[in-house]
Amino acid sequence: MIKHWNRGAAGVGTLLLLALTPVRAADAPGVLWQTTSQMEMEGMPYAPPPNTVTVCTAKEWTRPPPGGDSSCVASNFKRVGNKASWEMKCSGQMPMSGTGEITFDGSDSYTGAINATADGVAMRIKLSGKKVGTCDTPIS
Repeated sequence: MIKHWNRGAAGVGTLLLLALTPVRAADAPGVLWQTTSQMEMEGMPYAPPPNTVTVCTAKEWTRPPPGGDSSCVASNFKRVGNKASWEMKCSGQMPMSGTGEITFDGSDSYTGAINATADGVAMRIKLSGKKVGTCDTPIS
């Protein structure tokens, strides 16, 4: 009888240990990115400061890097090799449309830009990002 109890206690102890063991980083559902964007406009006397945010994304990107105006809608997102491209249209305070492209440098960073037009004025939004860890709740 004691032998059964020891075996059962060992099994429960093992299950408890497994339940309390932290999930390995490779098993996390998301990737934590630090993303930076900076707008440039021709004829603008100064450049606004860069905007840097940290976001949790899915491991496989199916849309452009997050950030910017929440009224912006991306379409035609494509990823071929280490390049991703898309079209965008924003309807917020500054309605605009344009295209974006980023190039991944391995799996840990990217650079790129969005070229857009608002009220006939061309602008370029430089993009960069670097992987800073893993996360549990990727944005969809």
